[in-house]
Amino acid sequence: MVADTAVLRLENLSKRFRRDRPPVFDGVNLELRQGEYLAVMGESGVGKSTLLNLLAGLDKPDSGRVVLEGEDLSAMDDDSATLLRRRCVGFVFQAFHVLPYLSVQQNVALPLDLLRIAEPERSLRTQEMMEAVGILPLSARFARELSGGEVQRIAIARSLVHRPRVLLADEPTGNLDARSAVQILALLRMQVKANAGAGILITHSRTAADTADRILVLDAHGLQPLEHGG
Repeated sequence: MVADTAVLRLENLSKRFRRDRPPVFDGVNLELRQGEYLAVMGESGVGKSTLLNLLAGLDKPDSGRVVLEGEDLSAMDDDSATLLRRRCVGFVFQAFHVLPYLSVQQNVALPLDLLRIAEPERSLRTQEMMEAVGILPLSARFARELSGGEVQRIAIARSLVHRPRVLLADEPTGNLDARSAVQILALLRMQVKANAGAGILITHSRTAADTADRILVLDAHGLQPLEHGG
């Protein structure tokens, strides 16, 4: 038996929310190997965020499989999926999901706490990532006190601090100014490459998408390569 060398593989993925409606998307196939960084574009409502939720095991497809690090994530129970996601996935949610009554440092360190990374490694990684996204001076502040752009930086640092094998980023620069967005997009790409993992960037911005190795467009029939000049 040949070992599965894909970091993330989707096989004929289909999802619908109502039986009397067409599927959100159908027949999605994709394989991401070590070091690959992909941008996914598409019209609003086509299911880009839904796709990311399936890839992270936060939702289950109606048919098809999500294979993460050789394990069938879509067939796991919730506890097993949570453990695999905690270890292997970094997720930048569009709604951030930062805990408002924790400090910046506590929010960023949360994945390391859940993985029981001991000191001094935990503090070193947390400070390194806060510095990388430009929020180290805010480390003692509560998340609820910060601006939308600052909170978005917390979410990005938290998604990267445990050096995930798969990075899933849903519109990660939506609250950032143009200069900050360029810095963050470069950081996301660099981290995917440095961790020898794979990354998927969901974005409406062609400028952001151009930082990826390739661009695909999601529609009801699956993922299609972006046409030249599209």
